[in-house]
Amino acid sequence: MIETHELTKRFKNVTAVDGLTFTVQPGRVTGFLGPNGSGKSTTLRMILGLNEPTHGSALIDGRRFRDAGTGLRRVGVLLDAGDVHKGRSARTHLMALARSNGIGKRRVARVLEEVGLSAVARRRVGGYSLGMRQRLGIAAALLGDPPVLIFDEPINGLDPEGIRWARELFRQLAAEGRTVFVSSHLMSEMEHTADHLIVIGGGKLLADESLATFAGRAPAPATVPAVPAVAPGALEAAFMTVTADSAEFRAGDRP
Repeated sequence: MIETHELTKRFKNVTAVDGLTFTVQPGRVTGFLGPNGSGKSTTLRMILGLNEPTHGSALIDGRRFRDAGTGLRRVGVLLDAGDVHKGRSARTHLMALARSNGIGKRRVARVLEEVGLSAVARRRVGGYSLGMRQRLGIAAALLGDPPVLIFDEPINGLDPEGIRWARELFRQLAAEGRTVFVSSHLMSEMEHTADHLIVIGGGKLLADESLATFAGRAPAPATVPAVPAVAPGALEAAFMTVTADSAEFRAGDRP
């Protein structure tokens, strides 16, 4: 699992993350939501040891991530699909990651097949579409067959088939007992993917609860839908309500 305790990060006079305490449990997909500038990326970077907390702690299975030797076997991560050498092929990129983490060639071939890139594995990444680069990033996260997976905006650039595939993949990984933490700004996608939500705004925790409970915060609709457990649009409405006071930018704002 992922645990943060009073996690805080200050940059000079700006507090980007302010005393965050939450736990991401295994066996379910946990969505990580917040407006632009809410501190989501900084939080993920502290969990992964890329930023040092000003105060507090971030642990994965009781240890700091940087204390693990072969990191890909412990945590799979997609932070930026574009952070790949454009002159390398997908296969070469994954082979380099595999060698550095003691992972065999067969695993590289397997994840390329799993994400649907086998046929283009020897093409240079510079010629890939954004959706293809997202699939490559997911392949890198899966490479070490880790128990914990963190994805930052993994749906961006995927076509409808790719979105459905990613959604099913995340739920399958959770069903296998893994910890799956997905940061996204797409409310409609979280409605179909997440079991639990952690919502932050202004660097502070605003909600840590099930999808259904959070959606219940939405203003009551004029009519009540007959079947869905979460009404269409309810999650987005709840998000706008909960984060109203912490949004950094709003349409129509003028200096």
